[in-house]
Amino acid sequence: MASSKRDQLIGTAEQLFYREGYHATGIDRILNESGVAKMTLYKHFKSKDELILAVLETRQRAMLERLRQRAAKLPPREALLGMFDGLHSMIGSGTFCGCLFINAAAEYQAHDHPIHRSSAAYKGQLQSYLRELLERLQAPQPQQLARQLQYLLEGAMSMAHIEGPGEQALDAKAAAEVLLEAAGI
Repeated sequence: MASSKRDQLIGTAEQLFYREGYHATGIDRILNESGVAKMTLYKHFKSKDELILAVLETRQRAMLERLRQRAAKLPPREALLGMFDGLHSMIGSGTFCGCLFINAAAEYQAHDHPIHRSSAAYKGQLQSYLRELLERLQAPQPQQLARQLQYLLEGAMSMAHIEGPGEQALDAKAAAEVLLEAAGI
C-alpha cells in the first residue's frame, strides 16, 4: 500500500510538472490531485526537490527500458530511426509539452543543482544508448554520430514545443537517414 501511494504521488506529480512546470506546481496541488495525505508525502519525500528527483528517475528508467526493449526486437538501424517515429507520435499526441528533462534543467539552471544534474544524466544515458546501437552497426566515430543524432532528436523536440505539433521529428528523421548513409550504415 505504501509503495502504491508513493507511485501515486510520483505519477500525479509527473503529469502536473510536465503540463504546468516544476515551480508552478505546488505541493498542495499534487496532494489534492493525488488524494494522498501530506503526512504520507513527507513520509516518502523530505522535500519537493526530492519528489522531483523521484519523478525524473522514474521517467528515466521507464524511457531507457522502453528503448532497450524495442532495440532488442529490431535491427539497430531501425531502432535508431524508430526513435524519430516515436517522437513524432509523442509530439502529435495532443498532450505534448516538450521534454520533462529539458524543462527541469531550464527551471533549475545551476549546473550543480541535483535536478539539473539528474536531467543531464538522463541525456547522457540516452547518448550512450545511441552510441551502443551505432557500435553494433560498426559505425565510424560512434560517439560523434551519437551526439549528432541526439541533437536532431532534441532539436525536433524543442522546435515542436515552440512551434506546436508538426513534422519536426519526421524532418529530423530524414536528416538522421542522411547522417547514417554518410557513415556507411
